Amino acid sequence: MRSTFMGLETARRGMYTQQSALQTTGHNIANANTPGYSRQRINFEQTEPYPNAALNRPQIPGQVGTGVKAGSIQRVRESFLDVQYRGENNKLGYWETRAEAYNKLEEVLNEPSESGLSKTMDQFWQSLQDLAVNPTNPGARSVVRQRGIAVAETFNYLHNSLSSIQRDLKNEVSVSEKEINSLTYQISKINGQIADVEPHGYLPNDLYDERDRLIDELSSLVNIKVDYTSSSGGALQMADGQAVIKMVSDSGKELGILVSGDRQNDVTVNFDGASEAVKTISIGSSTFDFTDLHSTGKLQALVDSYGYEEGGKVAGVYPDMMKELDNLAYTFATEFNAVHAKGVSPNDIVNAEKAENPFFADAENAPIQRAGFAGRIELAQEIHNSLENIATAQGEEKLDANGVPYVDATVGDSSNALALADVFNKPLEYLEDFTPTDPADDELANFRNYYEGVIGGMAVLSQEAVRLTQNSNSLRESVDNRRKSVSSVSLDEEMTNMIQFQHAYNASARMISLQDEMLDKIINGMGTAGR
Repeated sequence: MRSTFMGLETARRGMYTQQSALQTTGHNIANANTPGYSRQRINFEQTEPYPNAALNRPQIPGQVGTGVKAGSIQRVRESFLDVQYRGENNKLGYWETRAEAYNKLEEVLNEPSESGLSKTMDQFWQSLQDLAVNPTNPGARSVVRQRGIAVAETFNYLHNSLSSIQRDLKNEVSVSEKEINSLTYQISKINGQIADVEPHGYLPNDLYDERDRLIDELSSLVNIKVDYTSSSGGALQMADGQAVIKMVSDSGKELGILVSGDRQNDVTVNFDGASEAVKTISIGSSTFDFTDLHSTGKLQALVDSYGYEEGGKVAGVYPDMMKELDNLAYTFATEFNAVHAKGVSPNDIVNAEKAENPFFADAENAPIQRAGFAGRIELAQEIHNSLENIATAQGEEKLDANGVPYVDATVGDSSNALALADVFNKPLEYLEDFTPTDPADDELANFRNYYEGVIGGMAVLSQEAVRLTQNSNSLRESVDNRRKSVSSVSLDEEMTNMIQFQHAYNASARMISLQDEMLDKIINGMGTAGR
């Protein structure tokens, strides 16, 4: 026979379960604006019916339900959308950082403009044309000297500015390295807390949310793969477990384990290449070449911009541009000096001897060296000392009838000034390892065309970075919107649930009142006949 008090227990379970659902709804509403929070829900489960199947079971028509219980409190999350989001977030971190690096590069080069290198070279060329018209004019000679100083100072400014930004990028690499290690440390600690909770049969949903938020941040820095291992003990089957995070390349090759359980391995970017370029990266005790990374993420973009060693040479956005400036400065100055040395200056005519003075010089080396020359180019001291050392004429040293040496040239001759101006339009070899017989080294160009090619190539890459940043951002927002549609808190939906659970709670309470009335009739109303 069924217990008289069975209905009370069924109603009590209903009240407690609906009360738990109301408390979970309140928790959702309270965290509606909490970053990374996933809404939670009660998994309602029917309790075991009465009676159990046994030989001594009471003879009643069938099994009677005994109510409801809160099986678990589970967060609403779609792991597939998390993987998609982190993939797009990783790409956005790469292209956003790369676009910013190119933006700074464009700001420094400032082309086309009235203050860029191209305009400075045009003014230098014009000053030589003016000098060729009147080679005896000291004012025209002074303008040529000042324009030459301006060319050298412009090269120095560009080199120093790019070097300064490169140092800033190195600092950013170190900051990103510390940020990665901080995130992995926090994730490992949360893994430890989750491992303490799950074996007791609970789902630490808030810890899951915080861990996922940190993993989302980490995904923007490096390309990662996240796996999960089950906690030991009585963990529920639906428990997420402990995260195992690995750094991988775009092809999926595993490069190292960042987090495993409550342990983490620090990432170290090693500036052990030529000119302090990045050559290797260490994860814990393992080390691999940076060129093996082949990945996306902010760290990759920063190192790509700062510079890395590949095949014994330094490559990267800023090293490549600084190398191009060195090529421009070295090739132009070398050819300009060669033409200037062949010419004759007024002082050569007076002294009856060709001095073969250079026009440009290397502030630290003689003869001038290509590497880093854009930062060291300066006007030769001979040109600083006297305007009359500017070689505008052409001629040769000869001996007169008495055997006295003299220079066969006139002060009014401007043929060498025109030859100097022609250097701007002369096709030159700008690459250090130029091979005339190699079709791939077809780099013969005049100064203007080569510089336009350098600026044009940079502009195309910058435009590509901006375009892919916008594309990646759009894709990430699209995935994030879909993820929020699944996991975020909808206040309208929570209010609906609150009313639903409140009515169910009230109905269970009314059921207890009904059971009380029935018991009162049994206790106080039965067996009173004949009194």
